[in-house]
Amino acid sequence: MRRIACAAFSPISMCKLAGSSPVERKDRNMKIGAQFFTIRDYCRTPEALDESLKRVADIGYRHIQLSGVCPYEADWMAERLRTYGLSVEITHFDYNRILRDPTGTIRFHDVMGCRWIGIGSNPRGVNPEGLAAMAAEIKPVLPALIAGGHRFMYHNHHMEFARFDGKTFLDLLCETFTPEECGVTLDTYWVQAGGGDPAYWLRRLSGRVDCVHFKDMVFSPEDKAVRMAAIGDGNMNYPEILRACEDAGVQYAFVEQDNCYGVDPFLCLKRSYDWLHAQGLE
Repeated sequence: MRRIACAAFSPISMCKLAGSSPVERKDRNMKIGAQFFTIRDYCRTPEALDESLKRVADIGYRHIQLSGVCPYEADWMAERLRTYGLSVEITHFDYNRILRDPTGTIRFHDVMGCRWIGIGSNPRGVNPEGLAAMAAEIKPVLPALIAGGHRFMYHNHHMEFARFDGKTFLDLLCETFTPEECGVTLDTYWVQAGGGDPAYWLRRLSGRVDCVHFKDMVFSPEDKAVRMAAIGDGNMNYPEILRACEDAGVQYAFVEQDNCYGVDPFLCLKRSYDWLHAQGLE
């Protein structure tokens, strides 16, 4: 029997097979970033957000996604990004604000140098009727976003893998929007939680997945349920996911751990960064 080496990191004991082979390190085109939803509780005021930007930069991240933080002005954010050597590549933005003021939305993102304008889910419902409602609302403003050099991005959870007449919500989304109109910020954890294969879906959505979300999944014997984990501390097949990201042309992978179960979320971001950096990602 192979010996099991366990390290206590969180309320879960993260166990690895002793002697298991590490992923071959290689230079990769994809960049890694931090999704600020992970540290949203540390970003409730501009002062706290400023400190969190610094702490994320100190870990080694150079790219971020802004989501779940306090209100901020684009000029202020652009100045703080320059101070800490960071770039914001994508947001989760207010859906109604995009509809109400597409010109202002474009200007806001331009000031920060941010290309991708995302939403976290469909506010009209993750079903065919909700998709039709969203399409009717958002399609008229998408030409302006495209002309301004931006791409609208949709982020999935597990609900998008429910089937409607044999098709998932993601299938229907891709039938409704062209790749130019709508990309997919594919969340690999939620793909697996919905019963899908992250590597398969990355390759299937090639051309739409400029940005993705990374977090790991592990079973908790205490909860008798799965938990989110830092990359490398769980059981998802990240070596294959990284290969699929290369095949699909992913440009940025953002570490997002929605729940850290009492562990310092900055430590979780660092553990994920260290594992990904060891695989050749910057």
